[in-house]
This record gives sequence, C-alpha cells and structure tokens, in this order.
Amino acid sequence: MLRRLVSRIYWACSRWTLSTEPAPGRPTLLLGVPHTSNWDFVLMLGIAWRLGIPVRWLGKSSLFRGWRGPIMRRLGGIPVNRSDPSSVVADVVARIRGGEEFGLVVTPEGTRGGSGYWKSGFYRIAREAGLPVTLGYVDRTTMTTGLGPTIELTGDVAADMDVIRAFYADKSGLRPERRTEPRLRDENPTPIAP
Repeated sequence: MLRRLVSRIYWACSRWTLSTEPAPGRPTLLLGVPHTSNWDFVLMLGIAWRLGIPVRWLGKSSLFRGWRGPIMRRLGGIPVNRSDPSSVVADVVARIRGGEEFGLVVTPEGTRGGSGYWKSGFYRIAREAGLPVTLGYVDRTTMTTGLGPTIELTGDVAADMDVIRAFYADKSGLRPERRTEPRLRDENPTPIAP
C-alpha cells in the first residue's frame, strides 16, 4: 500500500508521463530498455509500484555490499556474479519453479555504456521458466515510460528479436548516445528449447 502511495506521488510530480499497457496478469520477465542511466531503475520501480507488480531485479553484486545490501534486497534485488552468468539463470529459474511469483526486471544491455550486444540471459530465463516477456521502456524523446506489449517467446531467436527490435526502434533512453541496438550475439534460426 505504501509503495503504491509513493508511486502515485512520484508520478504526479514527475516530468515523465506514465504511458503504459495494463500490468500482465501473471509473472513475467520485464525488460528495462534502453538501459542508459541509473535513473532507469527509479522509473522501473515507479512503474512496478504504480501497477502493483511485485518485482525482483538483477543487479551487479557490488551494489549489495555494505550498508546498501539490505536496502537493495528489500527493493527486490538479486545479486549477480557476472563471472558466472549461467548460475544466475539457474538460480532465477529455481526460484520461479519453487513457487515464487514476481515480475523479474532485467536490463539485457548489461551495462549503461553500450556493449554492442544484449546479454542472452533474459531469453534463457524466459524460455526455461515458461515466462512471457513484457517490454518495458524509457523514451526521452517523448518523455514517456511504461510497459509495452507482453509477448511469448517462440524459441526462434531471430524472429523473437525482430519483434523486440521493432518495438524498441523509436525508444531512445535517457542518454540516447548509450543505447544498444536489441541484438543477441547468436541470432541464428536454431530454436532454443524451453
């Protein structure tokens, strides 16, 4: 209740406009794209709290050190050891299969600086856990943010990424120069099994 109140106040005072499709009716993997600034985090939390979506999010392990750790975990954070990305996928899938219900916010660009390719963990998690993917966005050109459509991944990586690319084609992020084109390193037509 407190989170929804805080989010209502935030959106009433923000220069950003919340322009969103309704929240998905079941757990989803929520993409936070383009990830070009630390403010993306604030906007995504504001969206989730306003729509009443219980969220968890993946963050680099250094964010969870010291006094910040309890705060980040309370906000739904799951620390990620970037040196072992496969363990992240296994951990999140185990949580979901264990009955935890949440929307998982993932920034597939992996960094705010742009890296040329998205990380494929979001795709593997969604397929292995049977989650749809909700396209969350931040667009500085229109000063809007929110949730776009929720899609089911087919396993045809190239076709699925074409749908994702089409949605994000006109979304710039807070720092447009840091935007990374939605592309996975391995976009071949070989399906990824669920």
